[in-house]
Amino acid sequence: MWVTLAIVSALCLGFYDVMKKLSLDGNNVLGVLFLNTVFSSILMLPIIIIGVSQGNYGLGNSLEGHGAILIKSGIVLTSWLLGYASIKHLPLTIAGPVNASRPVLVLVGALLIFGERLNLWQWAGVILGFWSLFFISRVGGKEGFSLKSSKWVWMAIGATAMGAVSALYDKYLLTRYEPLEVQAWYSLYQMVIMGITIGLILRNNHGATPLRWRWTIPLISVFLTVADIAYFYSLSIEGSMIAVVSMIRRGSVIVSFFYGVIALHEKNIRLKLIDLTLLLIGLTFLVIGSM
Repeated sequence: MWVTLAIVSALCLGFYDVMKKLSLDGNNVLGVLFLNTVFSSILMLPIIIIGVSQGNYGLGNSLEGHGAILIKSGIVLTSWLLGYASIKHLPLTIAGPVNASRPVLVLVGALLIFGERLNLWQWAGVILGFWSLFFISRVGGKEGFSLKSSKWVWMAIGATAMGAVSALYDKYLLTRYEPLEVQAWYSLYQMVIMGITIGLILRNNHGATPLRWRWTIPLISVFLTVADIAYFYSLSIEGSMIAVVSMIRRGSVIVSFFYGVIALHEKNIRLKLIDLTLLLIGLTFLVIGSM
């Protein structure tokens, strides 16, 4: 069951990336991110309202629990700030595979922190994931997005690293708190933190790109909320493995990749398709090893 939920989460994340790309084209990154936190909070607000009306303030009714969620909110926002900036400027067929390397970092953390062990099928999938990351980095250099010259690639890598930290922290949180409570409260705290941040930044940055409304902006939050619900419940199921769930979720690259090919007509598609095929084979091995 947890594998199925991870696959559902991956599909929603793919459409989430497409909505981000459409929303950010020629638009204000901070403004779009703030609206995303607002809509995500609205979608999850009923969980908080119902709990409070019953005298349950969530997360064990403790300051410790809410403090832990504040930390998660800061980690996720850092990842989003870097990720939104990079996806605005990078082709989807490069940004997607870079983000898909997140499970490599999650695996290292899972082995060191949670003592998780992978079988032969899963190890084969992880090795192909490493090779896929190396391959896409070489292709990116052909388009002027090399590690040496592009800050956007480094931002994408930074977003991926912070996303891996968030994934490992989720495994810790979900052994202590209910999945919907975690998602609802961290969505609310994200909106508050982002509101304060954008207020401070924009007050001193009058030459910023103006924010333009697009109907794809609320769809970012819709797809992300569904993806997160499936993800949190997947991790809360006994026997779930954070390294495998994270790798399956990176299958979201399939959706964004083909959008980049069909709608945006991005370059070097044959080489990128080879990379995507390696990634798909690796994900298939991981799913087989988890059945």
